[in-house]
Amino acid sequence: MKKRVIVISLGGSLIVPEKVDIKFLQKFKQVVNKNTCKYKFVIVCGGGTVARKYIDALSASRASEYMQNLAGISATRMNARFMSYIFGKDPDTGIPHDMKHVASLLRKNDIIFCGALRYAPNQTSDSTATRLAAYFKSDFINLTNVKGLYTANPNKFKSAKFISEITRENLYNMIMKIQSKPGMHAPVDHTAATIIKQKKIKTYILGKDLKQLNNLLQGKKFIGTIVD
Repeated sequence: MKKRVIVISLGGSLIVPEKVDIKFLQKFKQVVNKNTCKYKFVIVCGGGTVARKYIDALSASRASEYMQNLAGISATRMNARFMSYIFGKDPDTGIPHDMKHVASLLRKNDIIFCGALRYAPNQTSDSTATRLAAYFKSDFINLTNVKGLYTANPNKFKSAKFISEITRENLYNMIMKIQSKPGMHAPVDHTAATIIKQKKIKTYILGKDLKQLNNLLQGKKFIGTIVD
């Protein structure tokens, strides 16, 4: 049986909220390894608080948005390399910087980690993940620090309502109302929302309860948002 490819965007806020959440990462490793009998995984790591600290400092020093974005990209790649070590990957293999390299590594491996693949304005690691999902014609799972999509940021607004299912068109319209900037807080960035809509990518937005990720991969009921 040929294994299906699944692209996961692992938010940097899950890898390093303030300090490394090793219990979460060990559980994540367990869930992913458990499901390699059925899937191959491309795991795209976000920059999280590490990236935002660099971006904020560069912004305060009046560095260009281009430089801020480069700092964010570097943070995603550092997190990807770190995650590859958590999974016991060969450090000599390195982290891929383009899609062909990802595809080449995926032929011999069930799990590949990467950060942002290249510089592009107004994008986050979610853009990379959705481009990879389109490239591999795979589903896209976005893991974040809330249980799914909400009408507003639930960490700031108690009135925010959870959305269990949404169309790609409505997700796109929702994201386009959010200002785009380096290190932006949003379910996905503008480019990712556009790719999801144009390429008709089946998307899931899940929180840090990894039982829900395992349930989704096992074809069971899960708590999260379906974008279809």
